[in-house]
Amino acid sequence: MTTSPEVGYRNRYGQEVAADSFAPWNEVLARQLAHRSVRSYLPDPVPDATITALVAAAQSAPTSSNLQLWSVVVVRDAQRRARLADVAGGQQHIVDAPVLLVWLADLARARRVTEELASATDGADYLESALVAVVDAALAAQNASLAAESLGLGTVFIGALRNRPLEVAAELGLPSNVFPLFGLVVGHPDPARETTVKPRLPQQVVLHHERYDLDVQPSHVERYEELISDFYAEVGLESSWVKRVAARFGSVAGLRGRDRLREAFHERGFELR
Repeated sequence: MTTSPEVGYRNRYGQEVAADSFAPWNEVLARQLAHRSVRSYLPDPVPDATITALVAAAQSAPTSSNLQLWSVVVVRDAQRRARLADVAGGQQHIVDAPVLLVWLADLARARRVTEELASATDGADYLESALVAVVDAALAAQNASLAAESLGLGTVFIGALRNRPLEVAAELGLPSNVFPLFGLVVGHPDPARETTVKPRLPQQVVLHHERYDLDVQPSHVERYEELISDFYAEVGLESSWVKRVAARFGSVAGLRGRDRLREAFHERGFELR
């Protein structure tokens, strides 16, 4: 990828960035700043060798205490992907792309190892253990996504699998103490439907020095709202960013079934004490 820092930063923030604020620049940064979610795919297959590379990249991500509390299921079967697409609210790109990777918080492996060496696995019953597994899986999946993009593939994360996680677990034959966290669609982007980079909040909102400052954020959020509303209008969407946030957190209905996640975790064997 040969893009300049001027273009990379402008695309990521949706506006010109002063040249003296550019960070050091290389191919990795260019790839990261060019990330976009792809929802239109060609049917071309993704070879097993590519999946091997993606998983190797995932396993190269940091993992707390080298516990490696995650796993991933590769879903190629078209009918299974169609069923999972239905669980996720009918997301057609899950059907169109050749591969769906489902990332898992996996305490089953650690419990089995512990049971062989100790008389109890009490430490696995606490929220910390589940949180470590979630963080590990997220870091691994992001590595895999970046690796896929470096190979010319497109990706999009599918958090909506958590709408009905028990159905996902049943579909994938997950044992107790394994929880499906999210999916990652992988495939060849359809060149006829190019995806643009979605602007992010300015750094003044998310970057803090020494101590967190909430009071400085409103004016920057307001400017971002104007910018992202223009972006949404250009791509045919009608919602603003603040309305999207309010729709998610303004009512339980906005969680689309994920208000029952604690019960689902318990059902899957996670105590979360």
